[in-house]
Amino acid sequence: MTLLLLLVGLLLLAGGGEILVRGAVGAARSLGVSPLLIGLTLVGFGTSTPELITSLFAAFEGAPGIAVGNVVGSNTANILLILGATTLIRHLPVTPEAFWRDGLALVGSTVICVAAVLFGQLDRWVGAVLLAALAGYILWAYRSESANPDAEAEMHEHIAADAPQGPSSVLLSVGLALLGVVITIVGARMLVSSAIVLAQGWGISDTVIGLTVVAVGTSLPELVACVIAALRGHSDVALGNIIGSNIYNVLGILGITALVHPIPVPPEIARFDIWVLVGTTAVLMLFLRTGWRLRRWEGSAFLLAYAAYVAWLLGTV
Repeated sequence: MTLLLLLVGLLLLAGGGEILVRGAVGAARSLGVSPLLIGLTLVGFGTSTPELITSLFAAFEGAPGIAVGNVVGSNTANILLILGATTLIRHLPVTPEAFWRDGLALVGSTVICVAAVLFGQLDRWVGAVLLAALAGYILWAYRSESANPDAEAEMHEHIAADAPQGPSSVLLSVGLALLGVVITIVGARMLVSSAIVLAQGWGISDTVIGLTVVAVGTSLPELVACVIAALRGHSDVALGNIIGSNIYNVLGILGITALVHPIPVPPEIARFDIWVLVGTTAVLMLFLRTGWRLRRWEGSAFLLAYAAYVAWLLGTV
């Protein structure tokens, strides 16, 4: 029964995130918001909502391993699992401009994540710093792309175009977005509660559950978005989705969670898992810089690395 509740929670999270994105993007389009701004903000926030609600519930339930492990694990899964799987469909190119701006922003957010994790406590002032950094990144990206439309601006417009289509009516779109939030909250509640019960029943830490089952489950919206983008021939969008999602996860999800409910960082994440994320991010940047694309063999290496990482986590139980 607990496993069933966990699976239902995962499905509700994925469905709620999808409905939320449909409603938010539909409302923004009806109000005349530019595709550039939609691609930079609403889609990124929408696909990261499952991580946000899950981390908040975990924080209030006294499960910091799930709250922090969800973010660290999701970012690792986004690169190794989702980008790895997406490259099997199509190579993922990157422009030098996108590499130097969004890639460096990804590196910067990862460095900030390391600092927060090593600090050992996500206090409210840490959350405020993370959110300020996210606001600064969004403002910088929007201004630079609005002033000089280029391949990056086109990529974010493609992200908006690839987002699920919502109703044309503003009221219906807002109602759909609210419905998505409610479904996501219910799914997160079921997921966190069942994950804690499973961890206790199997005699493993909630951190391992957060880094694996919860992290992969909350990354389902990113997986769907990347696969759709790759199938439509928008490979740069798939890569942009993951880079943007990882930036939002660290600066937004950890930031809001710390601001609402300060939590300690599990020591096992500081000892090992955060360094896996650092290494994963560094290898991604190296692969992108050598040839300005992520090739199939590199994606396959990512998938093998993720399988080894999960096997190591489960082997330490």
